[in-house]
Amino acid sequence: MVNSILNSLFPSYCYLCELRTDSALPLCSSCQLNLARNRNYCDRCALPFPSAISKNLATLCPKCQLRPPSFSRVVAPWLYDEQMAFLIHRWKFQGEKQLTVVLANLWLSTWENSRHIDLIVPVPLHWRRLWHRGFNQAELLARKIHAIAPDLHNTDIDVKRVTRTRATESQSGLSATGRGDNLNGVFDSKKKCEGMHIAVVDDVMTTGSTAEALSKCLLKAGAKSVEIWCIARTPAPLQ
Repeated sequence: MVNSILNSLFPSYCYLCELRTDSALPLCSSCQLNLARNRNYCDRCALPFPSAISKNLATLCPKCQLRPPSFSRVVAPWLYDEQMAFLIHRWKFQGEKQLTVVLANLWLSTWENSRHIDLIVPVPLHWRRLWHRGFNQAELLARKIHAIAPDLHNTDIDVKRVTRTRATESQSGLSATGRGDNLNGVFDSKKKCEGMHIAVVDDVMTTGSTAEALSKCLLKAGAKSVEIWCIARTPAPLQ
């Protein structure tokens, strides 16, 4: 009854269609249904397969077959389409931190905890970028997922486990090769991770350069395995 009264006094409006919603979350059920799920993907890096390729015919993309990444898998339940890009851009670059709970719930809506995780580590920002933006979106997402997922209440979260040793150029304007070079040796683990199964949290996975660099850092520190949790996955670039 309290929620009904609050909803009538302070109605919620959908971020995508701007219509009033009956949910406490600012995303209506219709718009949520229209978000693109990542259903047909590589079992290792979650790269979306072309629609002509059946999940029954291929489990790994060619890149992962030729050069398996350091991480064991990527959990990326949504595609980075126009609608998801709009939500993430407002959250990440316009400081609308109230979208954290929406994005965390979208991630958890498809998640099945089939593997044991010892530690959750958000992708760190360099202190200069953190100061400029005012928050680390990966940390916000990691904390919210950790708070609302019952299966993770006994899992530790460490926002200081890994640091960025230097400021880097923004990844968004770089090629795949440039992204890898940009992150070479940029992460450093402050603690040992002996035998740990670690989940790294980020917002979007594009080429996987950040995931690869951070996974190598954690494995070097003794981690047994590293998997990547992110909201969305971009499709392969057109050749």
